[in-house]
Amino acid sequence: MDLLVRGCSQLGLTLSEAQVGQFRLYFDLLAEWNQKINLTAIDDAAGVQTKHFLDCLTGLPLIREEMGKAARLSRSVRAIDVGAGAGFPGLPLKIVWPELKLVLLDGTGKKVRFLQEVVSALKLSQVDVVQGRAEELGHSDAYRGQFDLVMARAVARLNTLVEYLLPFARQEGYVIAYKGPGAAEEFVEARKAIDLLGGEVVRFAPVEVPLLEEERRILLIKKQRRTPPQYPRGQGLPRKQPIV
Repeated sequence: MDLLVRGCSQLGLTLSEAQVGQFRLYFDLLAEWNQKINLTAIDDAAGVQTKHFLDCLTGLPLIREEMGKAARLSRSVRAIDVGAGAGFPGLPLKIVWPELKLVLLDGTGKKVRFLQEVVSALKLSQVDVVQGRAEELGHSDAYRGQFDLVMARAVARLNTLVEYLLPFARQEGYVIAYKGPGAAEEFVEARKAIDLLGGEVVRFAPVEVPLLEEERRILLIKKQRRTPPQYPRGQGLPRKQPIV
């Protein structure tokens, strides 16, 4: 995990030996399960450290700055990773931010079982793994408007994605979306949806992933108003008929 440690240092993060061990075990489990189910096309050690682990952690400085934790990560924050898949970005953030109360949400049973094994093997506390769809749980009283931080990475185009994410955020909470090339065009498409769903963009920033020369952008949205009750729409409508 030398690349991870070096990259974290560039981000102002210091990993303990225990945290490095958790990342190492996470990689081992990812490599093992990836032979059985399709979790990621990137499965070599260097690629996972830079293109997954460090890529996820680049959002942390922005989160800390906006949420008032520039100096520490000790305050408990309730977060949900929507479409968690192999656990990105939620699990890397949880490892370096142990006080995070995290829900990992995914609709695929095999991925849910993988996430459950990782959480158990890494002995992570205050993490719930939930199988379900954002379109449905976004209307549940147990999840709607309940989270300080809502996150997603590589799930959908922004005008679809914000309809999945904003209903989960409490007022004054935040949504963070990790995007790559094409993000600027997606952002233009998503402006109306963000406003309609109660959000206000506070950051749309290019970020540099340590040890990686690839374009990345992070969109950070603050939830200013309640999301209208009809959203998120069901029956695949956020993808088929995105808000325009």
